[in-house]
Amino acid sequence: MMKLLSTAAAAAILLGHAASAAPLVSFDVAEDHTRFVFAPAPVHDDGLPAYGNPFVTQGYIYEAGTLDGGVEGVNPDGSPVFPDKVIGTWTCDGTYVADGGHTTNGTIIISSQVFQFDGGDMIVTEGSELADYNVAMPRLITGGLGDYAGVEGVMYQTNLGMSEGFGVRAQFEIENAGDYAKLEDEN
Repeated sequence: MMKLLSTAAAAAILLGHAASAAPLVSFDVAEDHTRFVFAPAPVHDDGLPAYGNPFVTQGYIYEAGTLDGGVEGVNPDGSPVFPDKVIGTWTCDGTYVADGGHTTNGTIIISSQVFQFDGGDMIVTEGSELADYNVAMPRLITGGLGDYAGVEGVMYQTNLGMSEGFGVRAQFEIENAGDYAKLEDEN
């Protein structure tokens, strides 16, 4: 019976959100290359971050599909290419692992990411990031505010490649929109 109620609640929530501001289950991020900062050491001989180098960066959260097909999301000056489609700010901090900035496949970074949406909703995740393109990598959802308060589970990050300004372009998707049913059951 609880599963039936959860399924019905999830459907009602998702349908109800279609008419109002829905908590997003997928969106894109374009890193603002002008906001990427890493420590002066350790670095490789060519200046790229080496294993153990910490960093912080920020970018723009866009509606899902905005960056499909290799579309750039950040202008050379760091401003958003599509300001009318920006729905929030992404902040990421972490540490380079493997061969640092020379890593070409597998895990390149261990990071924390904060997705701050314009309406005040927030998602916080922890996990690994891949150097590989177009491979979904799970990240643990560790917290949230607003519509994402109490949501547990996994968010998948797919690296779409680097922008011309050497900023990451990525797509994110929460594994199970049914997680919203848990929130309704608790109320």
